[in-house]
Amino acid sequence: MSTGDGDATPSTSSDGGLTSRREVLAALGGASILSSTGGDARPADSAPVHVRVYPGPLPTTVWARHGWSGASTGWAPPFETAFEAIRDGFEQLESYAAVQGRLEGVDIVVERGGRVDRSLQSVDSPRAVVAPTRQQLLDSFRDVVHARGTLTGHTSHCLLWWGPLQYDVGYGGTRRPNGHVAAVPDEGAQVVANVGATERWDSTAVTRNIAIHEALHTFLASSVVETVVESRCDHDLGQAIRVDEGTLEVSPMATAYAGPNEVGGGTRFHGSGCANHERFHRHDGYDGVDRFVYTDRLSDATLEAVTRFVEWRLLEEG
Repeated sequence: MSTGDGDATPSTSSDGGLTSRREVLAALGGASILSSTGGDARPADSAPVHVRVYPGPLPTTVWARHGWSGASTGWAPPFETAFEAIRDGFEQLESYAAVQGRLEGVDIVVERGGRVDRSLQSVDSPRAVVAPTRQQLLDSFRDVVHARGTLTGHTSHCLLWWGPLQYDVGYGGTRRPNGHVAAVPDEGAQVVANVGATERWDSTAVTRNIAIHEALHTFLASSVVETVVESRCDHDLGQAIRVDEGTLEVSPMATAYAGPNEVGGGTRFHGSGCANHERFHRHDGYDGVDRFVYTDRLSDATLEAVTRFVEWRLLEEG
């Protein structure tokens, strides 16, 4: 199937032309990833794997910093970066499954949702508007999605947020009790990626990784994770590999968890969730490391766990 946006990773073909990743996947007979620029028009559960990404509100100073690019739609450059990263993460899943002849004929939809300008409209406390907890933010986001009539099935609704000083929101996270898309019938999942925090305190590479990280959380369950690594913790699917003596390269699911639990231990702030370096898919240790770099390439353990989740939770049970 065709996509509304350009191909992400072209490679040179034998005749000197360009062969896209999607053309390779089509030849392999694998899944098909779709992308849309529309806002909330597609039925919310029209594909077994469905991710809808929403841009949140931005301060005027941030719009001005980016030359008002995307102001008419809400898609400022940092939000565009996060969206493209999420789409690329699911393209990696598509490629992984296709090579193994799995998820054949399964549509994977990653699309844009309409802008969310009043994500806290249901929060009465002035303090919560300024400094919401993660749960308050996601509860209100859930209300917004519900009001639009798209809160059905097992769609993952991902809010891109700008809260660089909102400590409790952190880098992001999922809403309780539907942290993954099959947890609560007909509720899907709601998740937030705090792009403001990654852009303010870290880097664009961390923005990409955190966006992928949070979106994939909604397609993972501890019982499935445990079948891939000796852990029920999603973050342990990640890897941290030494690419030279002083440099550690960190994959998306390990972002914010690969370094020491201290300020500036890799990302500016350490994650508050579970993690055990000894149970990571791979962790080469950080003794002597003075540089952390971030790759948006997913570990094989992450790709396998998400593939199993789709097979076992969305296809067999769905």
